[in-house]
Amino acid sequence: MNGSSPSPPDSINIWRTWALTVTYEAGEYTEQKFKAEKTGGGPVIPSPNLDTDLVMACDRLADVLIKASKNPIQMQMDIARYSKLISPKDTGNNEHREARLLERCPPGHEGKMLVDEPAIILDASGAIIAWYLPDALTDTTQKEIKEATDLLAPSLEKSVRG
Repeated sequence: MNGSSPSPPDSINIWRTWALTVTYEAGEYTEQKFKAEKTGGGPVIPSPNLDTDLVMACDRLADVLIKASKNPIQMQMDIARYSKLISPKDTGNNEHREARLLERCPPGHEGKMLVDEPAIILDASGAIIAWYLPDALTDTTQKEIKEATDLLAPSLEKSVRG
């Protein structure tokens, strides 16, 4: 025995290749649909490799992304400045440290803000800090993403290790 780990059966490699291909094509379709709807472009035809349910899920995601992009919430904080002031040691549990950070980088609004529809959160320079995308993914889609991620885990681990 040579000490190297055994290679997975061909059937697993085929499933990994299929999952990567479908994931890539779903992402490409969603991006093209988002850009077309945002710019008023023509219709986008999905890949024949995407089944109807997946195309509908991608359409739903693109629609929520469009709604969010049309609902920007501007904050007065400068995220670049804030990122230079924090460190990995900041856990949010040091009240004195949090108060100092809040003093130096106030969020720019009074109290808490309730966001209940798709939105993008922008910093003072217009950089996107976060996307809020409620209901962008159905429970079924989330379950399928989890299953695909589990299937791809060995390949993803190898790609991170180099």
